[in-house]
Amino acid sequence: MLIMIEEIKKIIIDILEIDPTELKMETDFVGELNADSLMALEILATLEKKYKIKIPEESLAKMTNLKNVIKVVEDIAGSKAS
Repeated sequence: MLIMIEEIKKIIIDILEIDPTELKMETDFVGELNADSLMALEILATLEKKYKIKIPEESLAKMTNLKNVIKVVEDIAGSKAS
């Protein structure tokens, strides 16, 4: 689980081109980090490829910060494993 969190953090940091110190669990991607919809889609696509999952587009609206992204990925990956 800790490895997955670090991998997700790295993906977000790379796509948003931010300093790692800027990304906290509750940091709002749009409001605080100036992410746009293309960046959000790139994060979604990268996570799908990395974890071999399909994230429904309606989940994109929930993926507003690191905490929520981790929850979405865990929920989908967990249900896939069942």
